[in-house]
Amino acid sequence: MTLRTDLISIERGFWTDGEAYYLAHVDEDCLLAFGQMAGVHGREKMARMAGQNRWQAVHMEEKGFVTPTPDTAILTYEAHGIRANGEKYDALVSTSYVKRGGEWKMSFHQQTPLSEKLH
Repeated sequence: MTLRTDLISIERGFWTDGEAYYLAHVDEDCLLAFGQMAGVHGREKMARMAGQNRWQAVHMEEKGFVTPTPDTAILTYEAHGIRANGEKYDALVSTSYVKRGGEWKMSFHQQTPLSEKLH
């Protein structure tokens, strides 16, 4: 596997898995930039938020990937998902990862909802 495929796999887990997954894959503090969750949040708070209204399906279409340094990586993609309650959601997503203790951790996450006109 490549770093790109590893991070895409990790990213998918944020959409589909629950609290334990967030505790394992989010850095100690993470900057969020979407909706009412904008700001710096600790991994425990993010894990608690993850338990709410999980996704029953998600499709990810990669738009870009860079590794500015050996210990950082940034992934951008379009996400098309369906929440557990059946609500559809489409967004442009960017996530930054930092390598800590040999493991990649989410350190920044941003979502921009897409309108129907942009698809």
